Amino acid sequence: MNESEERAVTIITGRVWREKGEESEGVHIMLLAPDDDTAVRLALEALAREGYAEAELDRIGDMEGEPDEEPHLSAWQGALEGEIAIVTFDEPV
Repeated sequence: MNESEERAVTIITGRVWREKGEESEGVHIMLLAPDDDTAVRLALEALAREGYAEAELDRIGDMEGEPDEEPHLSAWQGALEGEIAIVTFDEPV
C-alpha cells in the first residue's frame, strides 16, 4: 500500500471572499486531518493566514485517488506532504 492509499486527502469545497462585500471566488482546500472538525478548523485557519476575510464551506469528503489535472494534482501532492493546499477559481455567474 502506498502513501496515498494509506492517508486519504480531505477536500473541502466552498466560496471565499478577500474583503466583505466583494465578489466571491470558488475554493477547494486539500489537506490531511484525523476528522472533519479538525479539517474545517485547519482550513479556516489557513484561509485566514492567506488573507481571506470570509469563507462559506459547503462540502467535505475524502478524495478518491489522484486528480488528473493541474492545479489539483499539485495541491493533492502538497496535501500528502502535510501542506494545506488552497485552490481558488472564478465562479460561474
